[in-house]
Amino acid sequence: MDFTFTEEQQAALEAAKAVFADVAPDGVPSPALTPGAVAEDFDRALWARLADADLLSLLMAPEYGGSGLDPIALCLVLRESAKVLARVPLLESGAAAYVVQAYGGDELKRAVLESAARGETVLTVAANGRTGHDGAELAVTARPDGDDWILDGLQTGVPWAYDADITVVPATAPDGRAVLALVPRGLSGLALAEQFSTSGERLGELRLDAVRVGARDVITADGAWDFLRDLLATGTCALALGLGTGVLGMTSEYTGKREQFGFPVATFQAVAMQAADRYIDLRAMEVTLWQAAWRISSPDRAGAGNGGPLPASGDVAVAKIWASDGVRRVVQTAQHLHGGFGADTDYPLHRYHAWAKHLELALGPAAAHEDALGDLLAAHSLS
Repeated sequence: MDFTFTEEQQAALEAAKAVFADVAPDGVPSPALTPGAVAEDFDRALWARLADADLLSLLMAPEYGGSGLDPIALCLVLRESAKVLARVPLLESGAAAYVVQAYGGDELKRAVLESAARGETVLTVAANGRTGHDGAELAVTARPDGDDWILDGLQTGVPWAYDADITVVPATAPDGRAVLALVPRGLSGLALAEQFSTSGERLGELRLDAVRVGARDVITADGAWDFLRDLLATGTCALALGLGTGVLGMTSEYTGKREQFGFPVATFQAVAMQAADRYIDLRAMEVTLWQAAWRISSPDRAGAGNGGPLPASGDVAVAKIWASDGVRRVVQTAQHLHGGFGADTDYPLHRYHAWAKHLELALGPAAAHEDALGDLLAAHSLS
């Protein structure tokens, strides 16, 4: 087996490193000192640089101005973005556009993909549902009405809801199927209320009251929402891995310089053992991430056989379990080994801790994915 990345994936990684090299993790006010949002918008200047580097179009086919790569390439870029806490909707917009390409109609693709590849159209996804515990598709109903669809319901915790041009909303049709509605900003019956993440980013509570969407903008293909949810979860794992890698690097540098009794604290056995445990967490997060990314990139991701006896969603659940628990342990250990310095708001570690809590809970904590994995194991024979 050859687990090395392709030349194209490596090229995307190198381009991402170059773009994120100058990003400062403390480029916005501290979430610990800001009562509301740390900023009114995402980092538009960085977004433009990502577009210029062709990193917003990685997953799109060449006919739409893209590179035609797979989710593995996106995860490589996301990992680098999280090391510096890049404030851009790279995951949400990239995943939504990829699903439009895979499942949308030709007219919808022409309307969205080329402008998304250039960074001119920004997409986000309402994947949290009403409470964060039940499926997001259950929070909104969608019913046909002539040539249109009517949406009613509520989605909470929508990232970049105030900044995105289009929000992809999962909903349940009258026959019980999950559909995806692309809802532009400013439609009649659409309302937003402010919510805030632990990271200090502004989220949106999205209320839909008889919102009318054209049939072109509703994806009814089977499996579209399942695939988008798996792609978002896998991307979140990549973000958690990048953040954890950055934090462990900060911790290594600090404990290597901080001295007690005339010796760097990194040489103390108790410190070294804790750091080693967190290194093991990161390696487990890494291997489960790439397994999940490879499975969702596979043509037969919906079925068992290629890569294991479970559907790809099983590997995604395992990856999210490790990501949620692992990133929490990494930042907690980092805070402990930094001592009081870790809580200093002039030092960026507290920002990483706030972001880590958001990633831990995004798209469900470890316990939710353990339940999902248990259901899959019960439904599929491993023999």
